[in-house]
Amino acid sequence: MNLFTDCQITWLAVSDAQDLVKLLQFPFMQRAIAGAVMMGILGGLLGCFVTLRQLSFFSHAVGHAALVGVALGVLLQLNPTWMLLPFTLVFGVIVLYLIDKTDLASDSVLSIVLSGALAIGVILTSLIKGYRGNLMSVLFGDILAIDATDLMLTLLLLLGSSVFLLSTLQQQILLTLNADVAQVQGVPVQLYRYGFVILLSLAVAVAIKAVGVLLVNAFLVIPAATAKLMSHHFSRFLILSVIIGSSSSVAGMIVSGLFNLASGPSIVLVQFLVFVAVFAWIKLTMKAA
Repeated sequence: MNLFTDCQITWLAVSDAQDLVKLLQFPFMQRAIAGAVMMGILGGLLGCFVTLRQLSFFSHAVGHAALVGVALGVLLQLNPTWMLLPFTLVFGVIVLYLIDKTDLASDSVLSIVLSGALAIGVILTSLIKGYRGNLMSVLFGDILAIDATDLMLTLLLLLGSSVFLLSTLQQQILLTLNADVAQVQGVPVQLYRYGFVILLSLAVAVAIKAVGVLLVNAFLVIPAATAKLMSHHFSRFLILSVIIGSSSSVAGMIVSGLFNLASGPSIVLVQFLVFVAVFAWIKLTMKAA
């Protein structure tokens, strides 16, 4: 534990490229980079469908409601990750079911369920006594703390998401464009919708370890939104989203070390700055034309 703490302190004191190269030799740093790349790819892949299907608020709700799972994990003295996975999965499926079975608008259902889950999460948090380090790290993210189990979960989820979405890409695109037409064409709409929500909910749970509950939605949305500005062709849009997601995650970690900033917010900040730069570049290019 002391060695790991010393390594983290050293990471926060990076002052030049030589120090950065030395840090890459530490196992915790190698795990963090591997996790950042895989989570960036996962976020870029799922984020494409999140933005096109207008599920940004859905992922936002799942991420914030995960506070209940985090608090339960701390109260029961369990690894918060093992509480986050089932909780976000059940929460995501229940919310989609309520949206399908009520006459209320989806944003109304999401607001109601999110408010209730947040209220429960805050109450449970108030019951936690003593040290709250596990809770704070999950709330605000700490990609340097991911372990081999987190990497394995991320890899399995990335492989599962890639197989599910890419093997049914044409049907997924049709479902995204027009669910009614997809239904007529024989696409199992409900199966694909619930399958995607399950993957999205699990991705939120996994990414929380890196960027925290408060910023996990941006991690999914910003790379895809940036890619959408750059291309309207779906294949290029998907590839660009994955590239932006993975590269910005690694760049955010480097920024974190160089400027002594928290890792999760640094990743999202880099993604935001990339979005602003791309947006400004496109506007200037349009004016020049």
